[in-house]
Amino acid sequence: MMFVDDAEPLRNPDSGAGTATLERPQTQEETVRDNGGDADRYAHYVSKDRIAESRMTGRPVVALCGKVWVPKHDPSKYPVCPDCKRIYDDMMR
Repeated sequence: MMFVDDAEPLRNPDSGAGTATLERPQTQEETVRDNGGDADRYAHYVSKDRIAESRMTGRPVVALCGKVWVPKHDPSKYPVCPDCKRIYDDMMR
């Protein structure tokens, strides 16, 4: 039978239990919420499923042009985003 003196450090660091620290990069997601004004407001291209999901969950959607927002307004009242339209047209070629 072998006894280990707890006061004496282990002679072989690879034997026995140890601890390690797992470092994870921290990420922060920011959503810019508009102030409700009509300046720079367009109707953007987003799938209908994503719009429906966003309305239920409150999570933001991402348009073809990259705009991130939570849909709240009737898009038929605004002109179509020129960048979304260009990207969509390019995809359909």
